[in-house]
Amino acid sequence: MRPYPYHIREALGMKVLGISGSARKDGNTAIIMNAVLEELKKAGIETELIQFAGAAIQPCRACWACGGGEGCAVRGDAFCDTFEKVVQADGILLGSPVYSANVSANMQAFLERAAVVADQSPGLLKNKVGAAVAAVRRGGALEAVDTMNHFFLNHEMFVAGSTYWNMVYGQMPGDVRQDQEGLGNMENLGRNMAYLLKKLNA
Repeated sequence: MRPYPYHIREALGMKVLGISGSARKDGNTAIIMNAVLEELKKAGIETELIQFAGAAIQPCRACWACGGGEGCAVRGDAFCDTFEKVVQADGILLGSPVYSANVSANMQAFLERAAVVADQSPGLLKNKVGAAVAAVRRGGALEAVDTMNHFFLNHEMFVAGSTYWNMVYGQMPGDVRQDQEGLGNMENLGRNMAYLLKKLNA
């Protein structure tokens, strides 16, 4: 198997990449993800948040052009640039609103393509730290979080947890700020993720 072509970061510091699958820029999903990322920043960890709002991630075409370890052959959307950053990061924070009791279409398409590309380069994501969060109006958040966590687990990543399920309640943009318990859980998730990253990179 040829090595994955994307440049591997050689910085001394650690970085966590956040990916929001929400169709709303700076909406509830971004708010709860930033609560996690702020705790990571306090721990001295670099962070970046990519939002798929206003973009469309194309689904996997099952073309297997990535079979030679050359990465995804489908261009013209945000997938390849985002996945390159996934490879470079030490930790990945995935976030999605709940649509039809699962993740958004953009997040689902991203995970499907990322899974196939990573499968062609075994160990590509091994020992990275992952965490998943969901913004939800009522139900379906556990299914959404499970979908994202399964991506981590199937690619040999370590999954950070918190004191409760990683979901925050809210319907309209900004409503999640009223869920103080949920936001507190996000902050604790950020601290736990930072702890795990530092232990793994000691």
